[in-house]
Amino acid sequence: MGQLIFDSTTRTTIDDRALAHLQIVMLNKLRRKESFAFSWKYPASEGDGRSTVWVAPELPLHFRFSGSRPPAINPAWVDVLMDSANTGAGLHLLPEPPPGSTPHAEPRAD
Repeated sequence: MGQLIFDSTTRTTIDDRALAHLQIVMLNKLRRKESFAFSWKYPASEGDGRSTVWVAPELPLHFRFSGSRPPAINPAWVDVLMDSANTGAGLHLLPEPPPGSTPHAEPRAD
């Protein structure tokens, strides 16, 4: 399990594979100087709940992976996450679609 760290006070634990896909989406948006919200839910082991942070080019962001090898990237998952990041609700960690599929992010109800 890796960690996504914002400034030095806010962090969340995310599976390395999911974190690698989030990294691609976040860095692509930041490279284009685009700011966006990122929201996630906490697992029951951390008391449930959810958080949202504002991600902007001028704010520190740290991707910390626990594994030494980068995971295989599913382009369909990157597309789903990018579609999510481009909505008014911002980026959410959505489930991975099957490789080779061409899904689009569904509007969030929450």
